[in-house]
Amino acid sequence: MVTIVILVTIYLAYTGYSYYRTPLEERFYHPNHDWFKPSGAYGHGLGIIGTLMILFGVSIYIARKRYNFMAKFIRLKYLLEFHIFLCSLGPIMVLFHTAFKFGGIVSVAFWSMVAVVLSGVIGRFIYIQIPRTIEGRELSLQEVKGMKTDLSEVLREKYKLDLPTIQFFIRFTQNDEDTGEKVSLSELKKALLKSKLPKDQRKSILKLLKNERTLSRKISRLQTMQKLFKYWHVAHLPFALIMLVIVIIHVAVTLAFGYKWIF
Repeated sequence: MVTIVILVTIYLAYTGYSYYRTPLEERFYHPNHDWFKPSGAYGHGLGIIGTLMILFGVSIYIARKRYNFMAKFIRLKYLLEFHIFLCSLGPIMVLFHTAFKFGGIVSVAFWSMVAVVLSGVIGRFIYIQIPRTIEGRELSLQEVKGMKTDLSEVLREKYKLDLPTIQFFIRFTQNDEDTGEKVSLSELKKALLKSKLPKDQRKSILKLLKNERTLSRKISRLQTMQKLFKYWHVAHLPFALIMLVIVIIHVAVTLAFGYKWIF
């Protein structure tokens, strides 16, 4: 989908390059002015198609996320990718619709759109950091914590290790935020060799400890990303609402002045 967005952008830029690079005060004399201008058949069409893509991308994502629309048929993570695709390509088409001429209330809508796109990119980064199920549902903190095992009990009961060794191994699984001296992977391997356990048991313990460390990091990341997600909505949603309101006003004014594209 990223490839499609890039290719469409290149095509639009290449097609209207001579017009877009012409100074604003001289565009009226350009041979293709009636075609590329915002109210022209081409420019107007880009605006309509781009706006519809944005509205559809936003509407279907909200319907799926908040109201479980077609939840049995569409995984949320795939719909998010589609939402990002439409809400990336749509603004680019709207940009070319303006012919890079901004002014008045339209400029507010444009910069709101830019803020929405940029915050959406940041939101996407935050989103992929949050642990999820294979269906794309966000895992709760309790669900992630439930994946952890009782290391002390397993190491004591199954592998018959003493308490100091168990405490040393557990320190390997701790997060950077945890207090106390950390244990590196090389130190862990040396300790396993000194334990004189059979090779297969050493491999099992190493795998177990690595899994626990991964889960500990997921828990820490989940807590951080959930906080960031709350702050992210503060920026993303207001700009999106401002953009949509101004777009509706812009469309209404356009229709009032009789611009109906090719219909």
